[in-house]
Amino acid sequence: MTSLDKPTEDTGQAQTDDARAVTEAALFEAFGGVRGMVETVVPGLLFVAIFTIDKNLHVSAIAALIVSLVLVVVRLAMKDTVKHAFSGVFGVAFGVVFAMFTGNAKDFYLPGMLYTLGLALAYIVTTVAGVPLLGLILGPVFKENLSWRTRNPGRKTAYAKASWAWGLILLAKCAILFPLYWWSDTTKLGWILVALKIPPFLLAVWLTWVFLVKAPAPIDVFAEMEAEERAEKERKAALAAEGGVDQAGGRHRRDA
Repeated sequence: MTSLDKPTEDTGQAQTDDARAVTEAALFEAFGGVRGMVETVVPGLLFVAIFTIDKNLHVSAIAALIVSLVLVVVRLAMKDTVKHAFSGVFGVAFGVVFAMFTGNAKDFYLPGMLYTLGLALAYIVTTVAGVPLLGLILGPVFKENLSWRTRNPGRKTAYAKASWAWGLILLAKCAILFPLYWWSDTTKLGWILVALKIPPFLLAVWLTWVFLVKAPAPIDVFAEMEAEERAEKERKAALAAEGGVDQAGGRHRRDA
């Protein structure tokens, strides 16, 4: 290796490391990180734990709803983003209302299961339609918006692969849970559902990271718009200055 090769290799490695760091940060922001996972698991875990002990639907449901609200309050007190905690509250609230209405404790899990099935189909359908859902979710996070659709085909391919991964993983999860909903008891369904909260999610996030790290860098459309605005201001300033010079020249000729 010559002395000229090493800087090139170092630069390439630095760019790769930067791409990994940016991708990790974006995924962490989009999916909530460790704290988001905890907030997703805790309400359902509390519900099934209490129901396993005393079989009381009302106590289990109310406890799950209260802990969801507490998680939101904690985020508000810390002035942190509440979108993940709020989504958990709405999910738990739907489950509580549905279970209370039917009187069947298993129905606490049904809205979340239906949401998972709908999300899986959304990932697959949007990918087949050429607008992979994951690109719509992560585009604003990467500050590329929809530029990947027409200007960055390699990135569109990565989003399509990642969306397929999410769709198929969620469908596999549904294939396990729905038979249990029909044929198993509430306790067994609850514990298996809690056990399946994190591993499929981590697998999907990891595959997303793998696909996006290997993809071309995102096009920062916000930076492009700012550059265009600066260029337009500079152009107007140059025209104004040129007009001022012409006016000064005209006055000088008249005075002469």
